[in-house]
Amino acid sequence: MELRQLASFLAVVEEGQFARAAARLFLSPPAVTGHIQRLERELGVRLLERSPIALTSAGERLVPHARTMLAAANAAADAISDIRAEDAAPLRIGVMAPGSAELTPAILRAFRKAQPHTLLSVESLTFAEHTTALTEHRVDVAFVRPPPVDDRILVDVLTTEPRVLIVPSANPVGEADTLRLDDVLDLQFVGLPENAPRVFTDYLYFSAARNGTPPRCGVDRATTIQDVLTCVSAGRGTGAGLYSFARLYRWPGISFVPVLDAPWEQSALATRRDDTRPEVRAFRTLAATLARDLGPKLVPSQDHARAPMTEASHR
Repeated sequence: MELRQLASFLAVVEEGQFARAAARLFLSPPAVTGHIQRLERELGVRLLERSPIALTSAGERLVPHARTMLAAANAAADAISDIRAEDAAPLRIGVMAPGSAELTPAILRAFRKAQPHTLLSVESLTFAEHTTALTEHRVDVAFVRPPPVDDRILVDVLTTEPRVLIVPSANPVGEADTLRLDDVLDLQFVGLPENAPRVFTDYLYFSAARNGTPPRCGVDRATTIQDVLTCVSAGRGTGAGLYSFARLYRWPGISFVPVLDAPWEQSALATRRDDTRPEVRAFRTLAATLARDLGPKLVPSQDHARAPMTEASHR
């Protein structure tokens, strides 16, 4: 008998639904079902009727004991929490804004709730820190885009989204409902610092469609998405991003226009391959679970992605 089995059992009893119990525990419904089935096999009795959810007589007897056992385990953890907090280094979270859209704050909130004794620190990452913040051990977990290509780094894809052009609304291109790559490649883009990694510059400039032709860049150099938005709103170039940017950034003078034939791109959670600490594994597992459950709600269907996302459409 395991504590997680008892936790799943009590969550179903209290929530009255496997789906709500799974959401409360940050697990998938099949995982909760599996916990209860294994518990029933170990005890040799049926604890729950499934349709509708109801306790059997054996389940009713188990409930108070399960609560006592979980309370004792929580009390034991609380008893040493101060010592753990003093000895443990914080889990350092790097975020290349905006991370993975609404998933980023959702994951941070869920992790704080699931592991309240693990200290967290959050810091912003620039485009140039796409991989170096991890490989130089300045952060332990990083929300970045696109996924890094580095043997030293593990990647968990969180969202896969259409691409948008970030363009001044006064520009004729900014008045379009949709664009194609042929409309985009000859535009002047906001520049990047020389130490920005190749995978990021390829992402920003749609390099796969350029056949080796370099982008035309202005004199400005942007290190964060805020820099890009400032330059674009001042009419000093164009940028590119993911579909979710149109929800997250409502800057005056800027339009977000879908690029219909651009390959969809990904945002990801990145960690060091050799970092086997349990808190890192727990963070990855929770992020992957929320991405599976919530991520599809944040990304449009292929048809929806063709809808206009200009500044006017947000008014």
